[in-house]
Amino acid sequence: MSHKSLTNTYISTFCLEISMLLQGGITVAAGIEMLVDDEPDKDGKMVLQKLQDNLEKGVSFYEAMSGTGYFPPYMVSMIEIGEKAGCLPETLRSLAEHYERQERLSISIKNAALYPIVLLGIMIGVVLILIVQVLPIFNDVFGRMGARMSSFAIVLMEFGIWFRGASVIIILFFCIIFTIAFFAWAVPTVRECIIKGLKNKWGDRGVLGRIDSSQFASSMAVAMSGGLNIEDSLNLLASFNQNSKALNTKYEKCISLLRLGNSLSDALKDAKILSPRDARMLSIGDYSGMADSAMAEIARRLDISLQDEMTGIVSRIEPTLVIITSVIVGAILLSVMLPLIGIMTSIG
Repeated sequence: MSHKSLTNTYISTFCLEISMLLQGGITVAAGIEMLVDDEPDKDGKMVLQKLQDNLEKGVSFYEAMSGTGYFPPYMVSMIEIGEKAGCLPETLRSLAEHYERQERLSISIKNAALYPIVLLGIMIGVVLILIVQVLPIFNDVFGRMGARMSSFAIVLMEFGIWFRGASVIIILFFCIIFTIAFFAWAVPTVRECIIKGLKNKWGDRGVLGRIDSSQFASSMAVAMSGGLNIEDSLNLLASFNQNSKALNTKYEKCISLLRLGNSLSDALKDAKILSPRDARMLSIGDYSGMADSAMAEIARRLDISLQDEMTGIVSRIEPTLVIITSVIVGAILLSVMLPLIGIMTSIG
């Protein structure tokens, strides 16, 4: 079991529970002991038990977490900062909100990808049933009447006959493709290579670019709330974001602008990490001494905007696929029904 086995939901809940215990005057060690006793999940109990064993050795909280090998490096780094700055409860609560946002984003991405694929599969299935099963029946009906179906219907029927003959090979081919795709996504190293390739090519554009901006704002809000200075925060985020050359270039440009004396809001805007509107909000927050709160609000708004965009993509794809399916099915049925109606009219 690796740290990748811990879901964002589990991590968010863990951070929130420890934060609440600390604010209630309970030490980390005592809090972990309480969680171990009450943990219903077998794997979760194993993680907490190892964490408790490390704490009993007298190490700090972040060292105990790092020693388990289960927790994300970014989370461990932020807890280290929170411990050293004396604001661990606040850092943990910020981390809880961060990983909750990441979970919502992950669900939105999965829904945006999965639902259209399922709908497309149903559409293809309906069309294939018409071509493979229904058209041959109509062809027999036309043959008994001494007539022929339209050329379009005959071409589709011949494709259906070919498809039926080659169905075993086609099904085997798609099974192999599905197995390869599943293997690529199930194996972390392969999945990370795929994600890295996508981010390197399109990481600063479109939906992927907005996903990176949302994740940046959320991570930056945690770092700022933990008391980490701006340049160190950017360097920390860059060290955990080696998958996107485009985003790392933006980080480097932002750091260069900060070193030249630009404000954080201007540097983030000029580096095209934040939009002018979000940069203005950060500028106001910086001016009023609430830069961390402003960044947290920017992260929240970017998260909502991104989820709305994902929902919008799905809502546009659904009617499009339904319309395409209706047109194809209608064309197939009309290609046999209109000649049949003509024959019945002439007989009548």
